[in-house]
Amino acid sequence: MNQREAILQFYYALVDVKSNAVGVGMKRLAVLGAMLLLACAIVVAEEPLTILSGSLSPLTSGQEFRYTLAARGGIPPYRWDVPDGVLPEGITLSHDGILSGRPSKAGAFMIAVRVIDSSHPAHAVEKRLNATVTGALLLDWLQAPQVRDNRIDGAVKVSNGSKDTFDLTVVVEAVAENGRATAIGYEHFKLKPGVEDVPIKFGNTLPHGGYVIHADAVAEVPARNNILRQRLQSTGPLQIAAGP
Repeated sequence: MNQREAILQFYYALVDVKSNAVGVGMKRLAVLGAMLLLACAIVVAEEPLTILSGSLSPLTSGQEFRYTLAARGGIPPYRWDVPDGVLPEGITLSHDGILSGRPSKAGAFMIAVRVIDSSHPAHAVEKRLNATVTGALLLDWLQAPQVRDNRIDGAVKVSNGSKDTFDLTVVVEAVAENGRATAIGYEHFKLKPGVEDVPIKFGNTLPHGGYVIHADAVAEVPARNNILRQRLQSTGPLQIAAGP
């Protein structure tokens, strides 16, 4: 049974009850009320599903944001997803329509989103949203981490694309399969505005086992009472066959 059939059956039952109870005059009134409410329900049900959200406000790399998508029409509740499965690095979309995260790359992006309603069969609408990310704190691999005998070595690079001086801390950790983290790199320094691709090397000897490498950069901006964050992670665990 679809939605319209259910509404019709409900109001026909209402008409019968009213007519048996108080007579023909109430029956006519109930019929008119049923017709009016049914017409309203059909109008609402036939309103096309539409995504209301437009282009995103400018975003800043390393700075957390949260944006709630909006839709209208169809049959709520709605479910959101990314039809091509691709979002800019550091950004996620929840099923309830919240875009959030910390963009990790600067540039202009096109974000494709899709909303699906609860009708049977379900209706779906897609829309492409423009997003511009300005480069403030940028963190990237200069030399991807790699195993050398019983060591893991590599290097990252950091850039400050803003107009503010950063009080910057970079920490690199090797996280073992049991969850234990070992610091294999650390730097703390002032990073001036406009400085790009500052190299930071890391490395250390480790016991045998598999390790996922995390590189975290935290930039405090005292002038704006703001904090920017970026993170890198190795694509998979790096295996050390023999410990020191």
